[in-house]
Amino acid sequence: MSIHYKLALDIMSGERDPLTSIDAAIEALKNDDALQLSLVGDESIVMEHFPKELMPRVDIVHTTEVVSMDDAPIDALRKKKNSSMRLAVNLVSEGMADACVSSGNTGALMANAKYVLKTLPSIDRPAFMKAIPTKGDYTYMLDLGANSTCTAEQLYQFALMGDVVAREIKGISEPKIALLNIGEEEIKGHEMIKEASTLLEQSSINYVGYVEGNDIVENKADVIVTDGFTGNIAIKAMEGTIELMTSVLKESISEESADDSASDGSKFALDIFKKSIDPRKHNGALLVGLNGIVVKSHGSSDSYGHYHAILTAVNEVKKEIIPKLIETLEEKTA
Repeated sequence: MSIHYKLALDIMSGERDPLTSIDAAIEALKNDDALQLSLVGDESIVMEHFPKELMPRVDIVHTTEVVSMDDAPIDALRKKKNSSMRLAVNLVSEGMADACVSSGNTGALMANAKYVLKTLPSIDRPAFMKAIPTKGDYTYMLDLGANSTCTAEQLYQFALMGDVVAREIKGISEPKIALLNIGEEEIKGHEMIKEASTLLEQSSINYVGYVEGNDIVENKADVIVTDGFTGNIAIKAMEGTIELMTSVLKESISEESADDSASDGSKFALDIFKKSIDPRKHNGALLVGLNGIVVKSHGSSDSYGHYHAILTAVNEVKKEIIPKLIETLEEKTA
């Protein structure tokens, strides 16, 4: 008997929604016969753009209320209880969906998800975690924006959760866990990061010490732990650098256009570059630490990026991340 799974997809909250989310949903259904979707948003738009042959695997939760990118998290939580974002999270809480995906307001998604789903036992705060392309592989990094400040204990909790996700998704028995710091030496960093390092040294996970910002892409660790303020700046700086490099390469190709052979070679190199580190392929940050799977897609992502956010959610469901997180956390705190 085939196993089916269902995702709740908020199709209204992203900067390019609803069509971007709808296109991503269509692609996901075409490529995975076991996938079913609850599309949360304006039913008339879905019916206008969705292929009839895929409708048997889709149900629509109608709403026209949307959380905007400018809404304060507390307002989104209290005043927009029928928003597409809130209803998608509710479906996970009610057991009607195995996970939800939204490309909406990060703070609002965090507030709604934490309020509705609650955190796992012994976890103070959830954290945004996603895969970062590295030389020949990828590493997981958290937190990427959920918590601007963290205690040493919370960083330790992030490391425990990162360890579970890396073991299950990457298939590594002892993932290498590192703390992001301003230097690799033990004397570097503020007191909070030093306290977190001490906790990790005393734990049973495979802690490898500090890594610096330029080490993120060097494949020195399978999981890199930091606070949300630092992590968010780091990931956005990396994405901006990739965009800059891509732009420079495109300009160089344009300048070489008079020489066909040189231009063809440069275009080939650009294609390889884009395929290897395309941020859209790693789109989708898991809000780890909640009693349910919530994936945040980049708000300005195109349908290709949002499709990969859906794949991230599917992987978390298939690997049964929530039960395994609960089991691990119970063992660590027993």
